Amino acid sequence: MQGQKALALEAFCKTKDITYTRFDYSGHGSSTGEFTDGDIGTWLSDALCVFDHVTENKTILIGSSMGAWIATLLASQRVSKLAGLLTIAAAPDFTEKLLLPALSTQHRDQLLRGETIALASDYDDGSPYPISAHLIEKSRAHCVLDDPINLHIPVRLLHGTNDQDVPYSLSVELMQAIQSDDIQLTLIKNADHRLSSEADLQAITNTLWSLIDAQRS
Repeated sequence: MQGQKALALEAFCKTKDITYTRFDYSGHGSSTGEFTDGDIGTWLSDALCVFDHVTENKTILIGSSMGAWIATLLASQRVSKLAGLLTIAAAPDFTEKLLLPALSTQHRDQLLRGETIALASDYDDGSPYPISAHLIEKSRAHCVLDDPINLHIPVRLLHGTNDQDVPYSLSVELMQAIQSDDIQLTLIKNADHRLSSEADLQAITNTLWSLIDAQRS
């Protein structure tokens, strides 16, 4: 929740006098717990707990990368309480779509033996990501792209065309899976996975404001 996008959204919402909540999943950022103990189901439970605790009125969910997968799952369980969904560089089903196919034979064998592998990362402090068989196996039950997603709410998806970590084709798949008559995918030319440049952050806040403004009109 200390990332550029989360902080930029907080600052924007303050200028518009809009209630805004950000949080870290267990095992992430400032939250307690170990990353290797979690999975998509664990972090969905975290998100549902926060959502049910803090929301009173119609809410717009925002999720980036893995958070977009979790936000989609949350939305399907709380759709009557939502005014919209905004995803940023969405990575739905990334454990199956991206992670497993990219693993070496050695890494696959390690996972089969119950070992945790370390994958290189270009983010945060550069520390490798620990990936466990638990993460992959437990997350499999929460994949969303194989069946229609019944979200009859406004949905906006943003993705950079130069995203080297999560191809924008995943946002295309997510758009096709979501059942909504009000859904738009915006591709930002040459933008990377972070979507944290000044222009990218402006595109995100503009998209959020359009969703908010539509609710007020």
